[in-house]
Amino acid sequence: MRYVHVMLRGRVQGVGYRAWCAREAEGRGLLGFARNRRSGAVEAVFAGPPDVVEAMLAACRAGPAGARVDEMLVHEVSEAALAAGGRERFIVLETL
Repeated sequence: MRYVHVMLRGRVQGVGYRAWCAREAEGRGLLGFARNRRSGAVEAVFAGPPDVVEAMLAACRAGPAGARVDEMLVHEVSEAALAAGGRERFIVLETL
């Protein structure tokens, strides 16, 4: 399993990015979560097979229609990153 923490900045709020992210991740069988940050960023954690996580990261660079990703920070993390939620399926969390 590969675990990554992702922070996305740009036009990523108000364009359905979290919902899109959840659909894409669920369709790929990934675990984790996505949530808006008060800073205007979207934060996500993806967990799954390395090649599937890599494909999800590639999709996140484009995002849904109307989104614009200016910056995408990716950090390898441990399973502990799922402490906020998403251990059994991919979920959307409240804004933090």
